[in-house]
Amino acid sequence: MRAHLGDLLVIDSPTTGATTRDGRIVGLHHDDGTPPYDVRWSDTDEVTLVFPGPDAHIRHFEQGGPAAPQETPPGADEAEAVSRTVPPAGTANPGDIGRRVGVERRRQGLSREETAGRARMSPDYLAYLEERPADPTVATVIRLADALGTTVAALRGGGMDLPPGQGHALLHPQLRDLSPDECRELLSTHGVGRVAVSASDGRPAVVPVNYEVVDDAIAFRTAPGSSPAAAAGREVAFEVDHVDEALSQGWSVLAVGPASVVTEPEAVRRLTERAHTKPWAGGGREMWVSIRPTHLTGRRITPADR
Repeated sequence: MRAHLGDLLVIDSPTTGATTRDGRIVGLHHDDGTPPYDVRWSDTDEVTLVFPGPDAHIRHFEQGGPAAPQETPPGADEAEAVSRTVPPAGTANPGDIGRRVGVERRRQGLSREETAGRARMSPDYLAYLEERPADPTVATVIRLADALGTTVAALRGGGMDLPPGQGHALLHPQLRDLSPDECRELLSTHGVGRVAVSASDGRPAVVPVNYEVVDDAIAFRTAPGSSPAAAAGREVAFEVDHVDEALSQGWSVLAVGPASVVTEPEAVRRLTERAHTKPWAGGGREMWVSIRPTHLTGRRITPADR
């Protein structure tokens, strides 16, 4: 038995042959697609580890509907063909998927060869997706999302204007406290977080900022007189989180500590040179504020072990 991400695992009744239970395969444990699988059951929406028995079979994702006209790009296998059908009016340019794949791949410092290997496709096909307005199959997008540690919705650009966390809650969630080392690992080197401050008018404010982690300090750029600049000289809270919409799980890390303006020229130069990105908000945000965490706490929500 071999499966791909997105395939359906179907359990049949041993007496009647009728389907008694089915679920979408959302996780593979072997590169060749052999069991066991992580399956999200359609009747409970719960994800469990499954070792299929003789009453189970795989319904491949491509079997769910008629095939679209296909074109095989140079260097791609037949199974990696690209649909040339025009997307319905009002949908995103199919090339946006490849563009988002390329952006996420470069953000993680992955080569095309590494990403293609994780997604079980040829590097030539991945290059084709990133450089041309291709329309890959859903199974291909699922494999790419898994390879990049993101979601199909994120690669398709769906829900970009909606707040995260609109999926159904897990039926049996497990809320686990994270150790300080785990919190530091999740903070990683850079990203987008939120700083909680008291603004100049005395009102509390929570502001998203692009941040860097350098020498155990959290640093972000802002402009004098802005809300984030009010953090300087005070003890502040800084929060980073991640939500996996597909699996309804995620984590949150809270760092608390004193903040100060970075004034030493060499330190400013070092921060500027090592910054992974400029502030998304643009403008003259050249003032660096550094937070030295004295307390790190975090929690992760996952399906409970059953």
